[in-house]
Amino acid sequence: MSTPLKNRYDFMLVFDVKDGNPNGDPDAGNLPRVDAETGEGLVTDVCLKRKVRNFVQLTKGADAGYDIFVKEKAILNKEIEKAYAELAIDLAKAPADAADGKKRNKEGQGQGSEVAQARDKMCETYFDIRTFGAVMSTGANAGQVRGPVQLTFARSVDPVVTLEHSITRMAVATEAEAEKQSGDNRTMGRKNTVPYGLYVAYGFVSPALAAQTGFSEEDLDVLWSALVNMFEHDHSAARGMMATQKLIVFKHDTALGNAPSHSLFDLVKITRKDEVSVPRKFADYNLSVPGETELPAGVNVEIK
Repeated sequence: MSTPLKNRYDFMLVFDVKDGNPNGDPDAGNLPRVDAETGEGLVTDVCLKRKVRNFVQLTKGADAGYDIFVKEKAILNKEIEKAYAELAIDLAKAPADAADGKKRNKEGQGQGSEVAQARDKMCETYFDIRTFGAVMSTGANAGQVRGPVQLTFARSVDPVVTLEHSITRMAVATEAEAEKQSGDNRTMGRKNTVPYGLYVAYGFVSPALAAQTGFSEEDLDVLWSALVNMFEHDHSAARGMMATQKLIVFKHDTALGNAPSHSLFDLVKITRKDEVSVPRKFADYNLSVPGETELPAGVNVEIK
């Protein structure tokens, strides 16, 4: 039995990277993403959602209702067709809006009850749909879902330096390469890293949208666990050392909220320590969270 979400939440995800590439930019030779004007590092919301999805798939994938829609090598239209099959709806006989997604109302959703049934089925089956939403009108039409959980890009507290390292492999791939090198058999490559960066992403949880997708209190607990632990199951040589340092959650007493999210985020202060000129670890920063007397009425804060 799932428990409906009744409270609004705003949260800050504070994580860091050391000697790694937290999110390569394919348009820049996979260099770490950087704001060209400020030099601050960036990590996209899509990158963070991917890590949440991977964590949930790893830890909850066998449980009913916790499958992942957007996963590696998935063919999304087939997953939508599968939902119709489980509902015993024949797409060949279904209305045009369900069968091929061409018929739309003003909001861009399908008009038939078949589409609504398919949309509900997809939300029930897939954690990432009822959490982040999805566009499911690319073939067999299951409509569109606006997710109750939204994330921003993460941005580093200080500017970051992007480094390129030459690396050597003591082997070649083909005999032709070996002959060209007269048996030296070396392959040169490049690796891109950030020496250190402390990043902050902001998130929002809407109970109104949660009611539409079925996102529950139990799902929220899974999300918190994923945000805290997702980097522990995502280690790779390319990403260096990444870790969630703090997850700061503001809980509102009401569904609509008791204070603007930006005013709550402004209460959290992250500053470099005076004696540190070049930060290389989380301990080089001071992080202060507002106490009970500093918070607006109806808002509580929790650090995970």
